[in-house]
Amino acid sequence: QVQLVESGGGLVQAGGSLRVSCVGSGRTLSRYAMAWFRQAPGKEREFVAAVGPDGSRTLYATTLKGRFTISRDNAKNTIYLQMNNLKPEDTAVYYCAADENPGIFLYTPQNVYDYWGQGTQVTVSS
Repeated sequence: QVQLVESGGGLVQAGGSLRVSCVGSGRTLSRYAMAWFRQAPGKEREFVAAVGPDGSRTLYATTLKGRFTISRDNAKNTIYLQMNNLKPEDTAVYYCAADENPGIFLYTPQNVYDYWGQGTQVTVSS
C-alpha cells in the first residue's frame, strides 16, 4: 500500500510560480509511474502531467506544456510539479497519483492510477 501526501500549495499572484510536492510512504515510488491531476471548482478532475519510474519520460496536458514541469527524486520518494506563469484558471486542488503497473507508455485517464493523495489547494489571484 502506498500513501501519498501533497504539500506546497497556497495563494500566489497571476504570473507567479509555485512548486508542489508529493511524498510517498509505505513503498518506494521508484517503480511507479506518477502523475499530477487537478480539479477546479465545479469542474471534473483533469490530467496535468505524468512521469515514468526513472524520470526519463514525461507527458503533459497539451494546454499546460511549457508552463508546468513534472520531476521526481526517487532517493527522496518525492514527485514535484513546478508551475510557472500561473493564471487564475490554474486555481484548483492538485492531486498526485501513482500507477503501480507502469508500461512503456504514460497515460492520462484517472482510472489507470491506483493510489491518490488528498490534494493541495493552489489559488491564483488576478
